[in-house]
Amino acid sequence: MHERRIPEWVRHAPAPSVRKFGILAGFEAVVRGILISVFPLMMYRAMGDAGSVSLVYFLVGLVSLLAGLMVPFLIRYVPRRWAYTAGCVMFITGALLAIDGSPEAVIGALALNTVAAVVTFICFNAYVLDYISKIELGRCETSRMFYSALGWTAGPMAGVMLMELWAPAPFVISAAAAIGMLIMFWAMRLGNGKLITKARRATKNPLSFLPRFFAQPRLVAGYLFAMIRSCGWWIYVVYLPIFAIENGLGEQLGGTLLSATNAMLFAAPVILRWVQNRSLRSAVRTGFAACATCFLSAAFLSGWPVASVVALVMGSIWLIVLDICAGLPFLMAVKPSERTEMSAIYSSYRDVSGILTPGVAALVLLATPVAGVFAAGGFALLGAWSVAARLHPRLGRPRVPLQPGSLSEAA
Repeated sequence: MHERRIPEWVRHAPAPSVRKFGILAGFEAVVRGILISVFPLMMYRAMGDAGSVSLVYFLVGLVSLLAGLMVPFLIRYVPRRWAYTAGCVMFITGALLAIDGSPEAVIGALALNTVAAVVTFICFNAYVLDYISKIELGRCETSRMFYSALGWTAGPMAGVMLMELWAPAPFVISAAAAIGMLIMFWAMRLGNGKLITKARRATKNPLSFLPRFFAQPRLVAGYLFAMIRSCGWWIYVVYLPIFAIENGLGEQLGGTLLSATNAMLFAAPVILRWVQNRSLRSAVRTGFAACATCFLSAAFLSGWPVASVVALVMGSIWLIVLDICAGLPFLMAVKPSERTEMSAIYSSYRDVSGILTPGVAALVLLATPVAGVFAAGGFALLGAWSVAARLHPRLGRPRVPLQPGSLSEAA
């Protein structure tokens, strides 16, 4: 009787590597990067003023936040792999809807794109926490940034330029990248993640895990870092192009500068080494302090538009540094039994920043020009710098193993 030989990779899927997670994130970067500068311009053309654009982003942010908070509840009934697949399908649908070009279609496409980003981000983080050890989280984050560099570097400028040549072009590319993202996800065979514990009773309220979150100061601090950093990006992505248009610097400047800034993502391994050569607290505080200084300088120099734009570009470079290190305090504090729930909490920083930034901006714009939004962002970044002082000095550093005989030598 012949022994049945079934390949090991068929019976047991190999554990996904840091590199494969990076490639998956790279596809998402193309999906979102090619549209990130297109949506604000299309909104501004349709609405005609910065206040109306802020209102639309505010409402979309509310929808996205509610959707993100519902994901852990839905995942109890819908397997995680299908939730991620649904997010990819929403990316595709949103891109195709935006081709219509009407204001209603663009708003609907923006909503679908934003909700899809939340759903896939929650699932992606949960998978990372399942398969990547804590000591490798820094390398995984760096890999994610490195493989995302092309999408975030070429995407914003290419999206604006292609839109001028053929309006549907950036949306067609985004839809094609979303299809590639979906294929890559299924090729990784991530399934529904690793089962840590099985709850005896299903959670009836999707908000019921919030008390556990607020009871852990490290999680709250890490969340604030991510949310305020995201507010900085919102200001740079949405209000810098509007500032450029209002000051006669052209419609394409915002997308071009965003692409130039995102080229720094290729330096992610170098930035990681810079972070590792000092404590995580020092790196995070330095990033927030430098970024706050740049944003406040941009507001102060608003009478000289070119100088103001240069200051914002310098601030965006420090935002990239924060992208690499400011999310680590949260990820390092998550317990294995709370991966899905806390991933949902963490992912909501995008939605909260997407609500706070246009909401506060709408109020600021009632009394000041667009430069006032830069100042508000600078003060928020200073607040994060202050909170970061409470991080443990040795957070993120590898533990020194106890050498054999050290106890006897000490005695």
